[in-house]
Amino acid sequence: MKNFFVQLFTWWNGSTPGTRFYTWRKGSRIGEDSTGNIYYEGDGGKRWVQYNGVVDASSIPPGWHGWMHYRSNVVPDDENYKNRDWQKPHKTNQTGTPGAYLPKGSFANSQTRPRVTGDYDAWKP
Repeated sequence: MKNFFVQLFTWWNGSTPGTRFYTWRKGSRIGEDSTGNIYYEGDGGKRWVQYNGVVDASSIPPGWHGWMHYRSNVVPDDENYKNRDWQKPHKTNQTGTPGAYLPKGSFANSQTRPRVTGDYDAWKP
């Protein structure tokens, strides 16, 4: 019952009832990515995604991102695309999580950053 109220009153926890109804009426399921996001296309070529869990645009893999933004009309599922050896797997935005990037010298990282070397001197006010 909690899940029902969470989805009814918040837009960032999955699809709202209005989006589900619109998808049921107008959407054609096009495909699904490896994280469980489902992609739809409607009348006039409108494209949208129903996220698996929290709404986070960074969870859309590159191939589907290209399809969503009309850069490609080929559905990534149809391409049989395989990553090259040097490509890293897609990763969602880690900001605000324990996996966030915290460079040396940032407020959240107690390590000091290295001194500037060479012919460059950092500006000091």
